[in-house]
Amino acid sequence: MRFQAWHIIVLVIVILLVFGSAKLPDIASSIGKSLKVFKKEITELKEDTDTTGTTGTTGTTGTAGSAGTAGTGPANPTDVNPDGTPRS
Repeated sequence: MRFQAWHIIVLVIVILLVFGSAKLPDIASSIGKSLKVFKKEITELKEDTDTTGTTGTTGTTGTAGSAGTAGTGPANPTDVNPDGTPRS
């Protein structure tokens, strides 16, 4: 079902009857301010997501044998002492 012009007219009349013409500018101003704050928060959220998404964090802990630590620790994780130092 598509909205037609008479749907909008009826909706406006009902809103006028419920809120009155004196309150409509206040309501419109409040809605406008709310939308402005909402858009600002969405923009900040996107910027935060972009910032944290480009740091390269992949969830690895950097333990011996993980990708990116080649040559810095033992190749086999069982060659590690309980305190995390490589066995000799």
